[in-house]
Amino acid sequence: MKNKVIAICYDFDHTLSPCDMQSISIIPSFGISSEEFWKESNKMAKLNGMDTNLAWMYKIMIYSHMLDKSTTRKSFFEIGKTIPLYKGLDTWFDNINQYGLDKGLTVEHYVISSGLKEIIEGTSIASKITRIYASTYLYSSDGVAIWPAQAVNYTNKTQFLFRISKGYFDECDSRVNDLVSQDKVHVPFENMIYIGDSATDIPCMKLVKKYGGCSIGVYDTTKNNPSVVGKLFDDGRLSCFAPANYEKGSDLYNKVCEVIDSKA
Repeated sequence: MKNKVIAICYDFDHTLSPCDMQSISIIPSFGISSEEFWKESNKMAKLNGMDTNLAWMYKIMIYSHMLDKSTTRKSFFEIGKTIPLYKGLDTWFDNINQYGLDKGLTVEHYVISSGLKEIIEGTSIASKITRIYASTYLYSSDGVAIWPAQAVNYTNKTQFLFRISKGYFDECDSRVNDLVSQDKVHVPFENMIYIGDSATDIPCMKLVKKYGGCSIGVYDTTKNNPSVVGKLFDDGRLSCFAPANYEKGSDLYNKVCEVIDSKA
């Protein structure tokens, strides 16, 4: 086997965490509800032909400046420490890595999220992730957010799959557009697993599945039934779906192990 790497790529909100990361600490500190914040943000995006991610990043800066709230890299990192994660994630990465090694494969983990990179970096699982691709701010020399540096939305998420596949990992590396032969790629698409939860993941789900990889939908059993990912499966976007339980022996764990078996 020429390519002995398996890449598991994850969305974050409602895939690894049961919530929207902005709703944990940032939005409540503004004294408004999450519903009100997102309504304002989406309205501004619609009125101005604006990317919805740039809109919420702008709104966070405006509210923070008005209310004298911190927007430093450090403050976002600290919020990350409070983000709840789904059951089993504290051991998931080590368990899956070992399972891959037992089959002669190296497993790498990537997050591709529209959320804030600095918050994800503060979570307890950040050290287990090979690379985090997410929205991020440009920071001043004092570490204060002054401008969006990267806005990741549901369609441009797919570029990071190509970066991972070709091994051109830096966000600004233009070689991602270069033609790379199949025997030279870092991870062929058929060795990719994409795990997501909703329609915003469709471009990535479809791309990975189309080229021989596996797309898995997850859902929170405490909040809803699998109707959303069930529809994505019925529409041909997903290879399969399972509850967002990352414990060893769970349905999701077994499905990922089955994929690893098939590649080994």
